[in-house]
Amino acid sequence: MKAFLLAAGKGSRLRPYTDARPKCLIPIYGKPLLEIWIDLLKAHGIDRVLINTHHHAGQVEQVVNRLIIEKEIDIITVFEPELLGSGGTILENRDFVGAGEDFLIAYADNLTDMNLSAMVAFHDTQRANGRVLTMGLFRTPTPEACGIATLDSNQVITGFREKPEKPESNLANAGIYVATYTILRECREIRQQVRAKVFDFGFHVLPRLVGRMGGYEIKEYLADIGTVESYRRALDQWPMKEKEL
Repeated sequence: MKAFLLAAGKGSRLRPYTDARPKCLIPIYGKPLLEIWIDLLKAHGIDRVLINTHHHAGQVEQVVNRLIIEKEIDIITVFEPELLGSGGTILENRDFVGAGEDFLIAYADNLTDMNLSAMVAFHDTQRANGRVLTMGLFRTPTPEACGIATLDSNQVITGFREKPEKPESNLANAGIYVATYTILRECREIRQQVRAKVFDFGFHVLPRLVGRMGGYEIKEYLADIGTVESYRRALDQWPMKEKEL
């Protein structure tokens, strides 16, 4: 299986940590967040990864070159002079995925030790029932600040809204997906409709897939390393920290 690892964000809310480095290289007990992701992907059988770059791209290239050798994994980087948005990156690099292939999409600013293999197995059952995408979900104490999904008894997403004023659940989008190849065609059609310069997967695509997405609740640790506070909290809570020290 292949994976899009979205890593081009500037990390403005993480300043001053991101003044001199990209967000995806924020260290977790001496190991760049990006490296933790590569270790996780490889552990679950993902052998080709596409990483988009923008902020301090040269630093990301240096780390990627090291990881290719040390981890023996195939990594492609694509530089974006101007950010395309998550959906734009996937659409621009759709040839990375072969016809009929399922693939993973993940945001590199998340920190997790989740069981990706279990999520892929869940997606296989959902795909057999006509779902085109599986969204990773987690329970959040602040649903009004997240993309929130509602599920039926078959784990099908029946509603999805970004940062709703009146959330109908506390199941939040984790920014980790398993997608079918047909998503690429749908992204192209949606892009033509919305004509957005920055094409966002969560805002533009996911709401149009309601009823055709499965929702997989992540039980393992997951944190969005988006702010200084969340970064410091993650350093304190990271369950793998004893291995990293």
